[in-house]
Amino acid sequence: MPSDKYTPRAEDKFSFGLWTVGNRGRDPFGDAVRPTLPPVEAVRLLAGVGAWGVNFHDNDLVPIDAGAQERERIVREFRQVLDETGVVVPMATVNLFYDAVFRDGAFTSNDPAVRAYSVQKTMRAMDLGAEFSAGVFVLWGGREGVETDACRRPDEAIKRLREALNYLCEYSIDQGYGYNFALEAKPNEPRADIYMPTTGAYLHFITTLDHPELVGVNPEVAHEHMPGLNMTHSVAQAWEAGKLFHIDLNDQIPGRYDQDLRFGSANPKAAFWLVKFLEDVGYQGARHFDAHAYRTEDYEGVKDFARGCMRTYLVLKDKAAQWNADVEIRALLAEMAETGHQAPPVGSYRKEDASRLLAHEFDRAALAAKGLRYERLDQLTMDILLGVR
Repeated sequence: MPSDKYTPRAEDKFSFGLWTVGNRGRDPFGDAVRPTLPPVEAVRLLAGVGAWGVNFHDNDLVPIDAGAQERERIVREFRQVLDETGVVVPMATVNLFYDAVFRDGAFTSNDPAVRAYSVQKTMRAMDLGAEFSAGVFVLWGGREGVETDACRRPDEAIKRLREALNYLCEYSIDQGYGYNFALEAKPNEPRADIYMPTTGAYLHFITTLDHPELVGVNPEVAHEHMPGLNMTHSVAQAWEAGKLFHIDLNDQIPGRYDQDLRFGSANPKAAFWLVKFLEDVGYQGARHFDAHAYRTEDYEGVKDFARGCMRTYLVLKDKAAQWNADVEIRALLAEMAETGHQAPPVGSYRKEDASRLLAHEFDRAALAAKGLRYERLDQLTMDILLGVR
């Protein structure tokens, strides 16, 4: 692909997981359609399409039953390919959902031995990520949920989750890893109901931890769109709270199974507002694509998928700059800000200000009379997105 302004650069901080480009296209109704892509080859693929970073679950890189010598060999070879390509590892995570031992959860399991094993496995995954200087550690509770609430009281699950997070924070401090933990919410799948179904639920949970300063969130487009929520609003809440530690970019048609579509491919307007927000506020973290290619593709198609994710982000970033600079849009925004109505300011509470506010007479009819021009503003947005402005 020729170089243009939509060609990714290292400063864009685009990353993919080994599990994304390495996804073999298996689904509940059909087996794999692509051969296994070894981690070193996945890194070479990502370097070839211009990605900056690669992320991994522990078992994406080191098989769950690998011995010490095999682990050492895998780590050595992976480090060599990173050095060879210049690709970095900004984030690591742990797989607490695939193996049968997690069939009833990991940190929230009823079995204390499973809970202890889950914490041990996570500690070892943290060790692995630290070997590659990962600064963020994501935790997604894929099996932390239920098919029936007969199995446990949900408040007990929350207590168990808190205990595990507190322990892992202490371990990171003790080892000097400096991790920022990013908690990833999802409402359902693979469980019927997953605890902590939304980013907002996690934002409150974080306030109850022993080290809330170490823990933030990792909102994912698909996980917010599955139940019909607004991803940009969730990201904005996390950003405003100082808790946007990581982000997962993909796409999703609301109301369907977790699709992990190429970024911006299903809801380009929603993707535009998300990109615009991230760029407007100056988000400095990785732009991580947690998606995978269609089942129809071979590995050349996987490259097309990866290039497409990054290109769409850069196109929308360019559109966001155009939106911000558009003369008519700026005039409309200024017009909306000029109400012409006098009112006492509402800020920090002071007794005398409250008295003035209570005494003020508002003209409701006048306040409701002015059109807000949102139709025109939205159409201008569409004109920009559709390339006719």
